[in-house]
Amino acid sequence: MNDPPRYVVPSATDATSVLRRLARDGWLTREGFAVAEPSWDLATAKLVLFGRVPDTETVRLAVLAAARGAGVVAIVDPTGEIGRALVDDLSRLGPVYQDPDDEPETDDESALSRLIPEQRALLERLADGETIAAAAAAEFLSLRTANRRIAQAREALGVRTTREAVLAYVRQRRS
Repeated sequence: MNDPPRYVVPSATDATSVLRRLARDGWLTREGFAVAEPSWDLATAKLVLFGRVPDTETVRLAVLAAARGAGVVAIVDPTGEIGRALVDDLSRLGPVYQDPDDEPETDDESALSRLIPEQRALLERLADGETIAAAAAAEFLSLRTANRRIAQAREALGVRTTREAVLAYVRQRRS
């Protein structure tokens, strides 16, 4: 599974169904969205955080945990204001499931496979801390072409910012 699971479900019963399935698949489940682990990247920990999301502060905590690579099972009405905000924010990181019976796809077709070599090379250089201008020069591309390739990579990865694209690239490259 490339991305950690992200579920927004309306009831505790739905959440329990999802959590049981994830636990059978080897995920460690923990109630609450605050993350005390010292390491930033939680993707390798196979940790799923769950709980009710009553307010925007809890939305912020859940999104931060998901950005760090933790799975999220949030109990909130996905059609309400808080639920829509949570779904919108989590969707920037990857797919969000609202049906407890939906399972993330495990096929080999990942977003990385949709990137062309120039896009991968640029994202790799950005992940190593280079600027876009330096990465463009190293790849023998004009700055305009590099910016266009990065914009195409953002679209392929389903993110809005270059920083999100680099994070998504690094996370998917590891899995």
